[in-house]
Amino acid sequence: MSKYHNCYQAILRSTRGAIVVKQTFPKSEKLCGQINVEHLYAHGQRFVAWPLRVTYLLVEEQTQVLTWAPKSLFKHAVDRNHLRRLMREAYRLNKVVLEESGCHYQLAFNYIDKQQQPYTVIDKAMRKALRRLAIPSTAE
Repeated sequence: MSKYHNCYQAILRSTRGAIVVKQTFPKSEKLCGQINVEHLYAHGQRFVAWPLRVTYLLVEEQTQVLTWAPKSLFKHAVDRNHLRRLMREAYRLNKVVLEESGCHYQLAFNYIDKQQQPYTVIDKAMRKALRRLAIPSTAE
C-alpha cells in the first residue's frame, strides 16, 4: 500500500459517525454513450456560469458528468485535454454540494471562453454551477 492510501484510511477512521464523501471520480460518474449525450443535449436545460455552459437533465439514477472543450476554439489536443482535466478536478472536489442535496443529474460542462483561464476561475464557476443545481427549484 502507498503512503497516500494509509493517510486516507486515517482520515476515515478519525471521522467516525460523520458523513464521509469520497472525492473520487469513478467511471460510473462519467457520462458516455452517444444516445445518452444526444438525449441530454436534446432535452436538457442550460445556463451559463462563465466560462462554463452547463447543460443538465434531472434523472433518477446516479449523477453523471461530461466535460467538453471545443476543437474550434482550441486547436491543440493538449490544450483541450488540460481544460477538461481542470473541469473534472473542480467537479471532483466540489461535488459534495450536489450530493448533499440528493438531486441526481446528467451534466455537461462546456468550456465556452476563447482563452484558457486558470484553475481558480474554473473552480469558482464550478462551485457556482453546483450550488445552483443543488437547489431544485432554481434548476428545474
